[in-house]
Amino acid sequence: MKLTFKRLRDAAVIPVRATAESAGLDLSACLTADVEIPPHEIRLIPTGLAAALDCSEAMLMLCARSGLAAKHGIGMANGVGIVDTDYRGEICVPLINQSDTPFTVTNGMRIAQMIVVPVYLPALAEADILPETARGAGGFGSTGR
Repeated sequence: MKLTFKRLRDAAVIPVRATAESAGLDLSACLTADVEIPPHEIRLIPTGLAAALDCSEAMLMLCARSGLAAKHGIGMANGVGIVDTDYRGEICVPLINQSDTPFTVTNGMRIAQMIVVPVYLPALAEADILPETARGAGGFGSTGR
């Protein structure tokens, strides 16, 4: 499998793994000016990159960086981002400031991580009944603590 990146702006940083065995590739902000994220607000941060996987059996998943979350309360507004294999636009990251202190994103700052995840594309069907299971329709808290 091959993952190819296209710089949409000269300042865009091609993602790399922080260590040889890191699952995630670090995504960096591509900004012409700093972006302040006020407390409890969201800002969409561009990366200046588009990407292409050479197969349709995978997707790119965007995840928060644990250091930004633990030290500054900065996470991804949508929890996890999904970049479909057929998307060719700019990859942007919706960051949320969950703290009571403004946070400034600067050009080149590592803001998220990207991982390649397998995707199953099942045939879809409708039915009047579904197969029975021991759990059944038991939901929220039904299996105990």
